[in-house]
Amino acid sequence: MMKKIFFSFLIALFAVTGTRAQCGAYNDAIKPGEELSYELKFNWKFIWINAGWAKMTVDSVMYNGRSCLKTDLESYTNKRIDIFFRMRDTLTCITSTDLVPLYFRKGAAEGKRYSVDDVTFSYRNGKCIVDQSRSVNGKKREPDHQELSVCVYDMLSILLQARSYDASDYVPGDKILFSMATGKDVEKQTLIYRGKETCKVENGLKFRCLVFSLVEYVKGEEKEVITFYVTDDRNHLPVRLDMYLNFGSAKAFLSEIKGNKHPLDSQIE
Repeated sequence: MMKKIFFSFLIALFAVTGTRAQCGAYNDAIKPGEELSYELKFNWKFIWINAGWAKMTVDSVMYNGRSCLKTDLESYTNKRIDIFFRMRDTLTCITSTDLVPLYFRKGAAEGKRYSVDDVTFSYRNGKCIVDQSRSVNGKKREPDHQELSVCVYDMLSILLQARSYDASDYVPGDKILFSMATGKDVEKQTLIYRGKETCKVENGLKFRCLVFSLVEYVKGEEKEVITFYVTDDRNHLPVRLDMYLNFGSAKAFLSEIKGNKHPLDSQIE
């Protein structure tokens, strides 16, 4: 249950991504010292219960002799949910200062399963070279090596890129595609821009938001997985996520912001 919620939470954060010829982007939204906290809630038989929390931080780091950005995302279930499914996940990515992905690691303790995904990115002759490995409960699986003519991202680097893109030219119905390394393969993801809405979050604050959907295609039919709301300002902060699961629904709410680069101009007094 919580594994599905957390993966949906990450995908939904990717919001305003687009297609670019280069794998880097002008970093307009993020600075070292930023910290975002989220509360996770799950619906069970018409009752909303607190499920856990997630926190993302961005810092400066030296990597292979140059200054880079290091992003960490931690996610925990609380004691009530631990009885049914215990999750302790830590994700780390390193990008250049212009947001080119260089390294990604995910350590996930989910129930009785502990897995580690390790991904390195390199670039040569116009190709994005992706080397991936995965271990589950200490057993290593066959590594994966791919050389692709498109940019490939991980769960965190695509988020950093997406937050810097300009969505002003989007029209409702636009589809946005991107490639993502999962630890064992490179997969395509599809987002659809739905338009703009005013979103009220749990603490009573209201924001002008861009609305997106992550969709799956089952036998050629579109199935909505998530609806999510991203601030319509230069920060592009996801403030609310509505996730539709086979056995219920879940929501994530932004609960605390520290170190944001720009004023929250989308907030409605």
